[in-house]
Amino acid sequence: MTKWLNNAIRYVDEWLDFQMRLTRQPGCVLAFANKGRLIFEKAYGHADVVHRRRMTPRHRFRVASHSKSFTAAAILRLKEEGKLRLDDLAGTYVEGLHPSVARVTLSQLLSHGAGVVRDGRDAGQWSDERAFADRTELRAALAEPLVIPPDSRMKYSNHGFGLLGLVIESVTGETYGSWITRNIVRTSGLRETTPDMPVARGTPLARGHGSHLPLDRRVVIPADNCTRGLAPATGFVSTAGDLARFFASLDPDSRRSVLTPESRRAMIHWQWRDPHSSDDGGYGLGMCLGFFGGLEWAGHGGAFQGVRSCTVMLPGSGLCFSVLANATDGLAEPWAEGIVRILRVFRDNPLPGPSARSWTGRWWNSGEAVDLVAFGNRVLVAQPDRLDPFKAADEITLTEEHQGTISLSGGYGIHGEPARLERGRDGKVNEVWFGGFRWVGERRHRAELKRKYMGRHGSRRLSP
Repeated sequence: MTKWLNNAIRYVDEWLDFQMRLTRQPGCVLAFANKGRLIFEKAYGHADVVHRRRMTPRHRFRVASHSKSFTAAAILRLKEEGKLRLDDLAGTYVEGLHPSVARVTLSQLLSHGAGVVRDGRDAGQWSDERAFADRTELRAALAEPLVIPPDSRMKYSNHGFGLLGLVIESVTGETYGSWITRNIVRTSGLRETTPDMPVARGTPLARGHGSHLPLDRRVVIPADNCTRGLAPATGFVSTAGDLARFFASLDPDSRRSVLTPESRRAMIHWQWRDPHSSDDGGYGLGMCLGFFGGLEWAGHGGAFQGVRSCTVMLPGSGLCFSVLANATDGLAEPWAEGIVRILRVFRDNPLPGPSARSWTGRWWNSGEAVDLVAFGNRVLVAQPDRLDPFKAADEITLTEEHQGTISLSGGYGIHGEPARLERGRDGKVNEVWFGGFRWVGERRHRAELKRKYMGRHGSRRLSP
Protein backbone atom coordinates (compact mmCIF):
# COMPACT_ATOMS: atom_id res chain seq x y z
CA MET A 1 0.00 0.00 0.00
CA THR A 2 1.40 3.38 -0.98
CA LYS A 3 2.29 5.87 1.76
CA TRP A 4 -0.29 8.44 0.64
CA LEU A 5 -3.06 5.84 0.71
CA ASN A 6 -2.02 4.64 4.16
CA ASN A 7 -2.12 8.25 5.42
CA ALA A 8 -5.48 8.86 3.75
CA ILE A 9 -7.13 5.80 5.28
CA ARG A 10 -5.75 6.72 8.70
CA TYR A 11 -7.39 10.12 8.41
CA VAL A 12 -10.64 8.65 7.04
CA ASP A 13 -10.79 6.46 10.14
CA GLU A 14 -10.33 9.46 12.46
CA TRP A 15 -12.87 11.54 10.49
CA LEU A 16 -15.50 8.78 10.41
CA ASP A 17 -15.10 8.15 14.14
CA PHE A 18 -15.77 11.87 14.72
CA GLN A 19 -18.76 11.80 12.36
CA MET A 20 -20.22 8.86 14.28
CA ARG A 21 -19.90 10.75 17.57
CA LEU A 22 -21.24 13.99 16.08
CA THR A 23 -24.32 12.48 14.40
CA ARG A 24 -24.99 9.87 17.12
CA GLN A 25 -25.49 7.14 14.56
CA PRO A 26 -26.03 3.61 15.97
CA GLY A 27 -23.32 1.81 14.03
CA CYS A 28 -21.19 1.65 10.92
CA VAL A 29 -18.62 -0.59 9.22
CA LEU A 30 -15.99 0.60 6.73
CA ALA A 31 -13.77 -1.58 4.54
CA PHE A 32 -11.16 -0.78 1.88
CA ALA A 33 -9.84 -3.09 -0.81
CA ASN A 34 -6.84 -2.30 -2.98
CA LYS A 35 -6.12 -4.39 -6.07
CA GLY A 36 -8.48 -7.07 -4.82
CA ARG A 37 -6.92 -7.33 -1.35
CA LEU A 38 -8.67 -6.20 1.81
CA ILE A 39 -6.41 -3.56 3.40
CA PHE A 40 -8.63 -1.99 6.06
CA GLU A 41 -11.73 -3.05 7.95
CA LYS A 42 -13.24 -1.44 11.05
CA ALA A 43 -16.53 -1.32 12.91
CA TYR A 44 -17.91 1.66 14.82
CA GLY A 45 -20.75 1.91 17.33
CA HIS A 46 -23.41 -0.74 17.93
CA ALA A 47 -25.19 -3.44 15.96
CA ASP A 48 -28.17 -3.10 18.32
CA VAL A 49 -28.47 0.00 20.49
CA VAL A 50 -31.18 -1.43 22.75
CA HIS A 51 -29.13 -4.46 23.80
CA ARG A 52 -25.84 -2.50 23.49
CA ARG A 53 -24.26 -5.07 21.20
CA ARG A 54 -21.04 -3.70 19.76
CA MET A 55 -20.66 -3.69 16.00
CA THR A 56 -17.94 -5.88 14.47
CA PRO A 57 -16.67 -6.24 10.89
CA ARG A 58 -18.23 -9.70 10.87
CA HIS A 59 -21.76 -8.38 11.29
CA ARG A 60 -23.91 -8.98 8.22
CA PHE A 61 -25.98 -6.14 6.80
CA ARG A 62 -28.97 -6.04 4.50
CA VAL A 63 -27.23 -4.43 1.53
CA ALA A 64 -30.42 -4.10 -0.52
CA SER A 65 -29.82 -2.79 -4.04
CA HIS A 66 -26.21 -3.97 -4.09
CA SER A 67 -28.06 -7.15 -5.10
CA LYS A 68 -28.56 -5.66 -8.58
CA SER A 69 -24.83 -5.68 -9.27
CA PHE A 70 -24.66 -9.37 -8.36
CA THR A 71 -27.64 -10.08 -10.62
CA ALA A 72 -26.08 -8.10 -13.46
CA ALA A 73 -22.85 -10.07 -13.05
CA ALA A 74 -24.89 -13.29 -13.27
CA ILE A 75 -26.59 -12.22 -16.52
CA LEU A 76 -23.25 -11.21 -18.05
CA ARG A 77 -21.67 -14.50 -16.94
CA LEU A 78 -24.46 -16.40 -18.72
CA LYS A 79 -23.87 -14.21 -21.78
CA GLU A 80 -20.15 -15.12 -21.73
CA GLU A 81 -21.16 -18.79 -21.61
CA GLY A 82 -23.32 -18.30 -24.71
CA LYS A 83 -26.57 -19.07 -22.90
CA LEU A 84 -28.24 -15.74 -23.63
CA ARG A 85 -27.71 -12.36 -25.31
CA LEU A 86 -28.33 -8.93 -23.88
CA ASP A 87 -30.66 -8.01 -26.75
CA ASP A 88 -32.82 -11.09 -26.11
CA LEU A 89 -36.44 -10.31 -25.20
CA ALA A 90 -37.61 -11.08 -21.67
CA GLY A 91 -40.56 -13.05 -23.09
CA THR A 92 -38.10 -15.50 -24.66
CA TYR A 93 -37.41 -16.90 -21.18
CA VAL A 94 -40.42 -16.03 -19.03
CA GLU A 95 -44.04 -16.83 -19.88
CA GLY A 96 -47.12 -14.94 -18.77
CA LEU A 97 -45.69 -11.44 -19.12
CA HIS A 98 -47.76 -8.59 -20.47
CA PRO A 99 -46.93 -8.25 -24.20
CA SER A 100 -45.25 -4.87 -23.61
CA VAL A 101 -43.11 -6.36 -20.81
CA ALA A 102 -42.31 -9.45 -22.87
CA ARG A 103 -40.80 -7.23 -25.59
CA VAL A 104 -38.24 -5.45 -23.37
CA THR A 105 -34.64 -6.62 -23.70
CA LEU A 106 -32.37 -7.90 -20.97
CA SER A 107 -30.13 -4.88 -21.55
CA GLN A 108 -33.06 -2.52 -20.97
CA LEU A 109 -33.86 -4.31 -17.71
CA LEU A 110 -30.23 -4.17 -16.55
CA SER A 111 -29.99 -0.42 -17.23
CA HIS A 112 -33.42 0.54 -15.81
CA GLY A 113 -34.52 1.64 -19.25
CA ALA A 114 -37.34 -0.87 -19.73
CA GLY A 115 -40.15 1.20 -18.20
CA VAL A 116 -41.24 -1.51 -15.73
CA VAL A 117 -43.12 -0.50 -12.55
CA ARG A 118 -40.76 0.24 -9.67
CA ASP A 119 -42.28 -1.69 -6.74
CA GLY A 120 -45.76 -2.75 -7.78
CA ARG A 121 -49.12 -1.30 -6.80
CA ASP A 122 -48.52 -1.80 -3.08
CA ALA A 123 -44.97 -1.07 -1.90
CA GLY A 124 -45.78 -1.76 1.74
CA GLN A 125 -42.92 -4.26 1.92
CA TRP A 126 -40.59 -1.30 2.42
CA SER A 127 -42.39 -0.22 5.59
CA ASP A 128 -42.94 -3.72 7.03
CA GLU A 129 -46.64 -3.59 6.20
CA ARG A 130 -46.58 -6.65 3.95
CA ALA A 131 -44.24 -9.41 2.84
CA PHE A 132 -42.08 -9.07 -0.23
CA ALA A 133 -43.66 -10.52 -3.34
CA ASP A 134 -43.06 -14.18 -4.02
CA ARG A 135 -42.60 -15.46 -7.58
CA THR A 136 -46.34 -15.82 -8.13
CA GLU A 137 -47.07 -12.26 -6.99
CA LEU A 138 -44.13 -10.96 -9.01
CA ARG A 139 -45.39 -12.68 -12.15
CA ALA A 140 -48.86 -11.21 -11.56
CA ALA A 141 -47.37 -7.71 -11.38
CA LEU A 142 -45.38 -8.35 -14.56
CA ALA A 143 -48.58 -9.36 -16.34
CA GLU A 144 -49.55 -5.68 -16.22
CA PRO A 145 -48.35 -3.22 -18.90
CA LEU A 146 -45.24 -1.06 -18.78
CA VAL A 147 -45.53 2.28 -16.96
CA ILE A 148 -43.66 4.22 -19.66
CA PRO A 149 -42.28 3.26 -23.10
CA PRO A 150 -38.89 1.52 -23.15
CA ASP A 151 -35.79 3.62 -23.80
CA SER A 152 -37.63 6.86 -23.02
CA ARG A 153 -35.63 7.62 -19.83
CA MET A 154 -34.08 5.97 -16.78
CA LYS A 155 -36.76 4.51 -14.51
CA TYR A 156 -35.48 2.50 -11.57
CA SER A 157 -37.31 -0.79 -11.12
CA ASN A 158 -36.97 -3.47 -8.46
CA HIS A 159 -39.57 -5.51 -10.31
CA GLY A 160 -37.43 -5.29 -13.43
CA PHE A 161 -34.55 -6.97 -11.59
CA GLY A 162 -36.99 -9.48 -10.14
CA LEU A 163 -37.77 -10.35 -13.76
CA LEU A 164 -34.04 -10.83 -14.45
CA GLY A 165 -34.03 -13.32 -11.58
CA LEU A 166 -36.78 -15.28 -13.34
CA VAL A 167 -34.68 -15.21 -16.52
CA ILE A 168 -31.69 -16.66 -14.64
CA GLU A 169 -33.87 -19.46 -13.26
CA SER A 170 -35.25 -20.22 -16.71
CA VAL A 171 -31.80 -20.36 -18.33
CA THR A 172 -30.04 -22.35 -15.60
CA GLY A 173 -32.86 -24.62 -14.45
CA GLU A 174 -31.99 -23.75 -10.83
CA THR A 175 -33.28 -21.36 -8.23
CA TYR A 176 -31.77 -17.91 -8.38
CA GLY A 177 -30.24 -18.28 -4.92
CA SER A 178 -28.49 -21.61 -5.52
CA TRP A 179 -27.07 -20.69 -8.95
CA ILE A 180 -25.78 -17.23 -8.03
CA THR A 181 -24.29 -18.48 -4.75
CA ARG A 182 -22.24 -21.13 -6.52
CA ASN A 183 -21.31 -19.26 -9.71
CA ILE A 184 -20.92 -15.64 -8.58
CA VAL A 185 -20.63 -15.42 -4.78
CA ARG A 186 -18.41 -18.43 -4.07
CA THR A 187 -16.42 -18.10 -7.30
CA SER A 188 -15.60 -14.52 -6.27
CA GLY A 189 -14.15 -15.84 -3.02
CA LEU A 190 -16.87 -14.33 -0.83
CA ARG A 191 -17.60 -16.17 2.41
CA GLU A 192 -19.84 -13.68 4.21
CA THR A 193 -22.45 -13.08 1.50
CA THR A 194 -25.82 -14.71 0.84
CA PRO A 195 -28.51 -13.72 -1.69
CA ASP A 196 -31.29 -13.45 0.93
CA MET A 197 -32.28 -14.19 4.50
CA PRO A 198 -32.11 -16.28 6.55
CA VAL A 199 -28.41 -16.41 7.39
CA ALA A 200 -26.90 -19.39 9.18
CA ARG A 201 -27.72 -19.74 12.84
CA GLY A 202 -25.26 -17.86 15.03
CA THR A 203 -24.25 -15.46 12.27
CA PRO A 204 -24.13 -11.88 13.64
CA LEU A 205 -26.66 -9.61 11.93
CA ALA A 206 -26.67 -5.82 12.30
CA ARG A 207 -30.15 -4.66 13.22
CA GLY A 208 -31.71 -1.68 11.53
CA HIS A 209 -32.72 1.41 13.47
CA GLY A 210 -35.30 4.11 12.91
CA SER A 211 -34.50 7.80 13.15
CA HIS A 212 -35.02 9.79 16.36
CA LEU A 213 -38.18 11.34 14.94
CA PRO A 214 -41.11 11.10 15.48
CA LEU A 215 -40.68 9.09 18.70
CA ASP A 216 -37.66 11.06 19.98
CA ARG A 217 -35.77 7.77 20.24
CA ARG A 218 -34.58 5.11 17.85
CA VAL A 219 -36.52 1.87 17.48
CA VAL A 220 -34.79 -1.36 16.50
CA ILE A 221 -35.92 -2.77 13.15
CA PRO A 222 -35.26 -6.51 12.69
CA ALA A 223 -34.27 -6.24 8.98
CA ASP A 224 -34.33 -10.03 8.77
CA ASN A 225 -37.29 -10.59 6.44
CA CYS A 226 -36.94 -12.72 3.33
CA THR A 227 -37.31 -10.80 0.05
CA ARG A 228 -38.45 -13.88 -1.88
CA GLY A 229 -39.10 -13.09 -5.56
CA LEU A 230 -37.34 -9.74 -5.27
CA ALA A 231 -34.05 -11.12 -3.94
CA PRO A 232 -32.34 -10.34 -7.30
CA ALA A 233 -33.17 -6.68 -6.69
CA THR A 234 -32.74 -6.25 -2.95
CA GLY A 235 -32.21 -9.47 -1.00
CA PHE A 236 -28.45 -9.71 -0.50
CA VAL A 237 -26.86 -9.92 2.94
CA SER A 238 -23.13 -9.17 3.19
CA THR A 239 -20.27 -7.46 5.00
CA ALA A 240 -18.35 -4.34 4.08
CA GLY A 241 -15.26 -6.46 3.47
CA ASP A 242 -16.96 -8.81 1.02
CA LEU A 243 -18.58 -5.91 -0.84
CA ALA A 244 -15.30 -4.02 -1.15
CA ARG A 245 -13.56 -7.07 -2.59
CA PHE A 246 -16.42 -8.00 -4.94
CA PHE A 247 -16.84 -4.53 -6.42
CA ALA A 248 -13.07 -4.18 -6.70
CA SER A 249 -13.17 -7.31 -8.87
CA LEU A 250 -15.60 -5.54 -11.22
CA ASP A 251 -13.00 -2.90 -12.11
CA PRO A 252 -12.07 -3.62 -15.75
CA ASP A 253 -8.39 -3.50 -14.70
CA SER A 254 -8.80 -6.12 -11.97
CA ARG A 255 -6.65 -9.22 -12.44
CA ARG A 256 -9.20 -11.52 -10.83
CA SER A 257 -12.91 -11.55 -11.56
CA VAL A 258 -15.80 -13.83 -12.46
CA LEU A 259 -16.29 -11.70 -15.59
CA THR A 260 -14.13 -10.82 -18.56
CA PRO A 261 -12.78 -7.25 -18.85
CA GLU A 262 -15.26 -6.69 -21.71
CA SER A 263 -18.23 -7.52 -19.48
CA ARG A 264 -16.88 -5.34 -16.68
CA ARG A 265 -16.46 -2.42 -19.07
CA ALA A 266 -20.06 -2.94 -20.17
CA MET A 267 -21.26 -2.75 -16.56
CA ILE A 268 -19.67 0.67 -15.98
CA HIS A 269 -20.50 2.10 -19.40
CA TRP A 270 -23.01 4.96 -19.04
CA GLN A 271 -26.42 3.88 -20.33
CA TRP A 272 -28.44 6.64 -18.69
CA ARG A 273 -28.01 9.91 -16.89
CA ASP A 274 -30.53 10.49 -14.13
CA PRO A 275 -32.71 13.33 -15.42
CA HIS A 276 -33.43 14.59 -11.93
CA SER A 277 -30.07 14.03 -10.23
CA SER A 278 -28.30 16.88 -8.48
CA ASP A 279 -24.89 15.23 -8.84
CA ASP A 280 -25.02 14.21 -12.51
CA GLY A 281 -25.41 10.55 -11.62
CA GLY A 282 -26.53 7.76 -13.88
CA TYR A 283 -26.60 4.04 -14.46
CA GLY A 284 -24.77 1.37 -16.42
CA LEU A 285 -25.66 -2.33 -16.35
CA GLY A 286 -26.46 -3.09 -12.72
CA MET A 287 -24.12 -0.31 -11.58
CA CYS A 288 -24.68 3.21 -10.26
CA LEU A 289 -22.33 5.74 -11.85
CA GLY A 290 -21.42 9.26 -10.88
CA PHE A 291 -18.82 11.82 -9.86
CA PHE A 292 -17.55 12.67 -6.37
CA GLY A 293 -15.14 15.56 -6.11
CA GLY A 294 -14.47 15.38 -9.83
CA LEU A 295 -13.59 11.67 -9.71
CA GLU A 296 -15.73 9.20 -11.62
CA TRP A 297 -16.98 6.27 -9.58
CA ALA A 298 -18.99 3.10 -10.09
CA GLY A 299 -20.69 0.95 -7.51
CA HIS A 300 -24.06 0.81 -5.82
CA GLY A 301 -26.03 2.03 -2.85
CA GLY A 302 -28.68 0.26 -0.85
CA ALA A 303 -31.58 1.10 1.43
CA PHE A 304 -33.41 -1.49 3.50
CA GLN A 305 -35.60 -1.02 6.57
CA GLY A 306 -33.34 0.87 8.97
CA VAL A 307 -30.15 0.26 6.97
CA ARG A 308 -28.16 2.34 4.44
CA SER A 309 -25.14 1.24 2.44
CA CYS A 310 -22.84 2.48 -0.30
CA THR A 311 -19.92 0.86 -2.14
CA VAL A 312 -17.61 2.93 -4.34
CA MET A 313 -15.12 1.60 -6.88
CA LEU A 314 -12.78 4.09 -8.56
CA PRO A 315 -12.19 2.55 -12.02
CA GLY A 316 -8.57 2.11 -12.99
CA SER A 317 -7.22 2.87 -9.50
CA GLY A 318 -7.55 -0.60 -7.98
CA LEU A 319 -9.28 1.06 -5.03
CA CYS A 320 -12.73 0.26 -3.66
CA PHE A 321 -14.44 0.83 -0.32
CA SER A 322 -17.78 0.06 1.29
CA VAL A 323 -19.66 1.96 4.02
CA LEU A 324 -22.53 0.25 5.84
CA ALA A 325 -24.72 2.11 8.36
CA ASN A 326 -27.59 0.63 10.37
CA ALA A 327 -30.07 3.51 10.61
CA THR A 328 -32.88 4.93 8.50
CA ASP A 329 -31.03 8.25 8.55
CA GLY A 330 -27.66 6.56 8.03
CA LEU A 331 -25.14 8.67 6.15
CA ALA A 332 -23.56 5.94 4.05
CA GLU A 333 -23.69 7.83 0.75
CA PRO A 334 -22.68 11.28 2.09
CA TRP A 335 -19.83 9.63 3.98
CA ALA A 336 -18.80 7.76 0.82
CA GLU A 337 -18.61 11.04 -1.06
CA GLY A 338 -16.60 12.58 1.78
CA ILE A 339 -14.18 9.64 1.68
CA VAL A 340 -13.58 10.09 -2.05
CA ARG A 341 -12.87 13.78 -1.51
CA ILE A 342 -10.43 12.95 1.31
CA LEU A 343 -8.67 10.38 -0.88
CA ARG A 344 -8.24 12.94 -3.63
CA VAL A 345 -6.64 15.49 -1.27
CA PHE A 346 -4.08 12.94 -0.04
CA ARG A 347 -3.42 11.63 -3.55
CA ASP A 348 -2.85 15.09 -5.04
CA ASN A 349 -0.60 16.50 -2.30
CA PRO A 350 2.98 15.65 -1.25
CA LEU A 351 3.84 13.61 1.81
CA PRO A 352 4.61 15.63 4.98
CA GLY A 353 8.07 17.17 5.10
CA PRO A 354 10.40 16.74 8.12
CA SER A 355 9.51 20.15 9.58
CA ALA A 356 5.76 19.40 9.44
CA ARG A 357 5.66 16.20 11.46
CA SER A 358 4.64 17.93 14.70
CA TRP A 359 1.66 19.59 13.00
CA THR A 360 -0.89 16.87 13.53
CA GLY A 361 -3.81 15.85 15.69
CA ARG A 362 -7.24 17.14 16.63
CA TRP A 363 -7.58 20.41 18.54
CA TRP A 364 -10.52 22.11 20.25
CA ASN A 365 -11.75 25.64 20.94
CA SER A 366 -15.26 26.71 22.06
CA GLY A 367 -16.73 23.30 21.33
CA GLU A 368 -15.36 23.20 17.79
CA ALA A 369 -12.73 20.76 16.54
CA VAL A 370 -10.13 21.05 13.78
CA ASP A 371 -7.62 18.55 12.41
CA LEU A 372 -4.09 19.51 11.39
CA VAL A 373 -3.01 17.57 8.30
CA ALA A 374 0.44 18.22 6.87
CA PHE A 375 1.48 18.03 3.22
CA GLY A 376 5.02 18.98 2.29
CA ASN A 377 5.85 22.27 4.06
CA ARG A 378 2.17 23.17 4.34
CA VAL A 379 -0.54 22.32 6.87
CA LEU A 380 -4.26 22.16 6.10
CA VAL A 381 -6.73 22.91 8.89
CA ALA A 382 -9.51 20.39 8.22
CA GLN A 383 -12.95 20.51 9.84
CA PRO A 384 -14.08 16.99 10.81
CA ASP A 385 -17.67 18.08 11.45
CA ARG A 386 -18.09 18.64 7.70
CA LEU A 387 -18.96 16.00 5.12
CA ASP A 388 -16.11 17.48 3.06
CA PRO A 389 -13.55 18.27 5.78
CA PHE A 390 -11.00 19.91 3.45
CA LYS A 391 -13.44 22.24 1.71
CA ALA A 392 -12.25 25.85 2.17
CA ALA A 393 -9.66 24.64 4.69
CA ASP A 394 -7.26 27.25 6.06
CA GLU A 395 -3.64 26.70 5.06
CA ILE A 396 -0.50 27.27 7.13
CA THR A 397 2.87 27.74 5.46
CA LEU A 398 5.63 26.72 7.87
CA THR A 399 8.54 29.08 8.49
CA GLU A 400 10.12 27.02 11.27
CA GLU A 401 9.40 23.64 12.84
CA HIS A 402 6.94 25.12 15.34
CA GLN A 403 5.90 28.30 13.59
CA GLY A 404 4.17 29.35 10.42
CA THR A 405 1.90 31.86 8.77
CA ILE A 406 -1.76 31.43 7.91
CA SER A 407 -1.23 31.83 4.20
CA LEU A 408 -4.77 31.11 3.08
CA SER A 409 -8.03 31.81 4.91
CA GLY A 410 -11.45 33.18 4.13
CA GLY A 411 -12.28 36.86 4.29
CA TYR A 412 -13.80 36.38 7.75
CA GLY A 413 -10.80 34.38 8.93
CA ILE A 414 -7.29 35.25 10.13
CA HIS A 415 -5.39 35.33 6.87
CA GLY A 416 -1.78 36.49 7.23
CA GLU A 417 -1.59 35.99 10.99
CA PRO A 418 0.93 33.72 12.75
CA ALA A 419 0.42 30.10 13.77
CA ARG A 420 2.53 28.27 16.35
CA LEU A 421 2.81 25.12 18.44
CA GLU A 422 3.40 25.21 22.20
CA ARG A 423 4.95 22.28 24.07
CA GLY A 424 4.44 21.27 27.68
CA ARG A 425 7.03 20.16 30.22
CA ASP A 426 6.91 16.65 28.78
CA GLY A 427 7.99 17.99 25.39
CA LYS A 428 4.68 17.15 23.73
CA VAL A 429 2.61 19.71 21.84
CA ASN A 430 -0.24 20.75 24.15
CA GLU A 431 -1.49 23.96 22.50
CA VAL A 432 -1.89 25.28 18.97
CA TRP A 433 -2.29 29.00 18.32
CA PHE A 434 -3.91 30.47 15.22
CA GLY A 435 -3.52 34.24 15.48
CA GLY A 436 -4.93 35.06 18.92
CA PHE A 437 -6.94 31.86 19.26
CA ARG A 438 -5.73 29.00 21.49
CA TRP A 439 -6.65 25.39 20.69
CA VAL A 440 -6.09 22.44 23.07
CA GLY A 441 -6.63 18.69 23.21
CA GLU A 442 -10.08 17.20 23.80
CA ARG A 443 -9.55 16.11 27.41
CA ARG A 444 -8.26 19.52 28.45
CA HIS A 445 -11.01 21.29 26.53
CA ARG A 446 -13.65 19.15 28.23
CA ALA A 447 -12.26 20.05 31.62
CA GLU A 448 -12.21 23.74 30.70
CA LEU A 449 -15.85 23.63 29.57
CA LYS A 450 -16.90 22.00 32.84
CA ARG A 451 -14.99 24.58 34.86
CA LYS A 452 -16.52 27.51 32.96
CA TYR A 453 -20.09 26.37 32.49
CA MET A 454 -20.94 23.60 34.97
CA GLY A 455 -21.61 23.78 38.67
CA ARG A 456 -19.61 21.95 41.34
CA HIS A 457 -21.89 18.91 41.11
CA GLY A 458 -22.21 18.92 37.33
CA SER A 459 -25.41 20.97 37.09
CA ARG A 460 -25.47 23.66 34.43
CA ARG A 461 -24.99 27.21 35.67
CA LEU A 462 -27.88 29.38 34.51
CA SER A 463 -27.29 32.79 33.00
CA PRO A 464 -28.88 35.75 34.87
